[in-house]
Amino acid sequence: VNFFLFIISFSGETKYNKDKILQGQGVDEPLSATGFRQADAAGLFLSNVKFTHVFSSDLLRAKQTAATILGKNKFCKDLEIKCDARLRERKYGVAEGRPLTDLKAMAKAAGEQCPSFTPSGGETLDEVRERARDFFEFLCRLAVELEQKEQDMHGAASRSSGTSEEQLVFPWTNHCSEAELSSDNGGASKILDANILVVSHGAYMRNWISYFVSDLNCTLPTNLTKSQLSSVSPNTGVSHFIVKLENGNLLKPEITCVCLNQDSHL
Repeated sequence: VNFFLFIISFSGETKYNKDKILQGQGVDEPLSATGFRQADAAGLFLSNVKFTHVFSSDLLRAKQTAATILGKNKFCKDLEIKCDARLRERKYGVAEGRPLTDLKAMAKAAGEQCPSFTPSGGETLDEVRERARDFFEFLCRLAVELEQKEQDMHGAASRSSGTSEEQLVFPWTNHCSEAELSSDNGGASKILDANILVVSHGAYMRNWISYFVSDLNCTLPTNLTKSQLSSVSPNTGVSHFIVKLENGNLLKPEITCVCLNQDSHL
């Protein structure tokens, strides 16, 4: 079972975002004019990718980003966006709606540092990672179920002769080495079981990617630095992963990161 995972690691800009005010889950601001332009640009960047599923955080800024991206797509403008609370931004409790500098001051007063500091009423990094793990396992089960349904309907032979050319358009070939796109994982993905777009938030996605790397041994692009790995994505930064489940084994996913927080469209 193989599927592509395209992740918008950070929704488009909001006014709070621009002013460096923590939104978390409690501040549900719409996109700014700049945010809509960023989402438009991401949509054009991904316009040739034929998605099978789109999932978004249920916060307004993420939903608007997802809808704008789909609106630019050549193949799946009418695809349903499924909202999932597991994709929400990290909850910052009493720090939400306050400047980022306040969170740093709270952490310093507690003798801790961001981002490991948890404000009163907020989520710990472990709690955020648990949400990410739960959602990723849901995606893996979804891909396995799709493959089983496909085999039941058509049989493996007819399926293997099907075309998925539209799904194999890489908008960032210039930014990745051919080796990364034609690696063992990539080569096995000629027949895709799913092509999934996920729209979430910066702090949440940093935790998800950390889970991929530290817990699931995700293979990273050779030119990726440690600072790039731990930095927060730019608004509408695009990350692309190839996920392979050998014989449908949900316990040992093989994950290859093709691109992380790509922002060439901005």
